[in-house]
Amino acid sequence: MTPHIVPVRAFTDNYIWIIRDHFHAAVIDPGDASPVLDYLRQEKLQLVAILNTHHHNDHVGGNASLLREFSVPVYGPEHESIPTLTHRLKECSDKESEEGCAYLPEFSLSLRVLDIPGHTAGHIAYYGANLLFCGDTLFACGCGRLFEGTARQMVDSLEKLADLPDKTLVYCGHEYTLNNIRFARTVEPGNQALMEREREVEKLRKQNTPTLPSTIEMEKATNPFLRCDEPEIIRNASKYSGKPLTDRVSVFAAIRDWKNHF
Repeated sequence: MTPHIVPVRAFTDNYIWIIRDHFHAAVIDPGDASPVLDYLRQEKLQLVAILNTHHHNDHVGGNASLLREFSVPVYGPEHESIPTLTHRLKECSDKESEEGCAYLPEFSLSLRVLDIPGHTAGHIAYYGANLLFCGDTLFACGCGRLFEGTARQMVDSLEKLADLPDKTLVYCGHEYTLNNIRFARTVEPGNQALMEREREVEKLRKQNTPTLPSTIEMEKATNPFLRCDEPEIIRNASKYSGKPLTDRVSVFAAIRDWKNHF
């Protein structure tokens, strides 16, 4: 059975994801403890774990306050500085090994760790039971900025996520979807699936409804950062760069720079 996933909003556009049943909750990337504590009290839930994808404060800033209320394990990336971590994780080549997993016994849920550097140097994702918690690496119709990594690293990370099963549900860290789609329409105006997605997302946002989760299948069909080998994207990225681009990394780098100034 797939666990129940609930979004808790924080700051301007962050989503803090809560995995829950009738009694327990695990929280992904609690940048702010207050809305999480409010939700736990309202629903009478016991916090059992905190999971972090990367070190940015809007994803870890609530850890310490939550730990004052609940004594729970805190999972996160081995190679990033997050003082509250109790379990430092990295990807394990042996998919059966527990070394590269966060196991949540209350939900009988094992989340495999994927190393996905680019946005930050040690960024990780959690994947299991058809669920992907990918922080600020893959967004709905977009990707994170390159604060600490290279274009090559981010391309490799995105390809790793794109290789997951099509039906994988994508839970990312921010409500950026509509703006991402509008940029994607500029890069690939001929994409019919993108036009349909824009109409659906506009309806959701008018109702103040989250546009997440997405799916890997939807991202491969509409996300320009996963489509760097599409002729229209190559053509428009080359035009933006003012020179012919021939490989995925240079195309990605061009449209990432374009998005930074969009």
